[in-house]
Amino acid sequence: MSSLQISLAVAGGVVLAALVAHSAWTSRRNAPKQPQPDTRAPEVAGAPVEEERREPGFDGPLGSLPLPQPERKPGLDALIDVIAPIALEGLVSGDAALAAMPPTRRAGSKPFAIEGLNDGTGVWETPLAGQRYRAFQAGVQLANRTGYLNEIEYSEFVMKAQDFADAVNGAPEFPDMIEEVARARELDQFASEHDAHLAFTLRARNAAWSPGYLHQAAGRLGFVAGAIPGRMVLPASEPGLPPILGLAFDPQATFSDDPDQSAIREIHLSLDVPQVQRAEHPFARLREAASALATGMDGVITDDNGHLIRSESLDAIGADLELLYDTLDGRDLSAGSPQARRLFS
Repeated sequence: MSSLQISLAVAGGVVLAALVAHSAWTSRRNAPKQPQPDTRAPEVAGAPVEEERREPGFDGPLGSLPLPQPERKPGLDALIDVIAPIALEGLVSGDAALAAMPPTRRAGSKPFAIEGLNDGTGVWETPLAGQRYRAFQAGVQLANRTGYLNEIEYSEFVMKAQDFADAVNGAPEFPDMIEEVARARELDQFASEHDAHLAFTLRARNAAWSPGYLHQAAGRLGFVAGAIPGRMVLPASEPGLPPILGLAFDPQATFSDDPDQSAIREIHLSLDVPQVQRAEHPFARLREAASALATGMDGVITDDNGHLIRSESLDAIGADLELLYDTLDGRDLSAGSPQARRLFS
């Protein structure tokens, strides 16, 4: 073999090696990012090292927050409910009241409820077996995100309440339908004008993210897996309250035969303003979560149309939200209150 042939063979081998290396590098670069190994302290003598205990608070970028727990359902409220008192001739057992309850707890699209005045505690509550009640009241919500209570729904409420009253030998007293529907329409108008739901989109600059990588990155900020695939939540500081923030991505990524190879190129961070208490600083946490994830995951923050969101725009949104909070407070519908959570649902 001549020197020229040898040189060409060597050069060809170098080019081939370079192409293979470039292909492997490109493949690694474009592959979905994977979670990093756990670097926490190892177990000592077979027992895990106890981590430092942190109380819930707003002391880090997103605080340390507990998992949600069930919350006691709030009672009827004249601010957002039509309430019909039901007078009784004598005491009625909780068992009898439960047997008389309607099969559904809605009148049309509006929540319907029966409460009893407990003879022993003097507290209005959902009837319980083994208790005795000296009065009842029926209620239906005036408005929610489906609209205001209309005449048909009011009539259904009256029929359900009357049937219950007949079963417990009670006498209901219903408010005027025209007045209550007008009140429902006004409340719905107010709610429509002061509802707010904020959402940011975080898009990958280069390499996509695997579900594991995303869970790891969001988990460092306090997010936990939601009840449905493709969703994570940032829990409230008080157990049982709605989450502060939501994080959503394509749920199909979690159903793949090989989730590590599933490519997620965008996620959505959201805040349902009326559902979260002002004291949680939810908008500040939304900004911080978006910024931290964008920095840590090599992404950019955009709106739903793909336009970059700038800091001055976020400042303006924050100022508008403060005015919204003040307005809700002035109407006794403070964000995150039981009344606001029911109305804006």
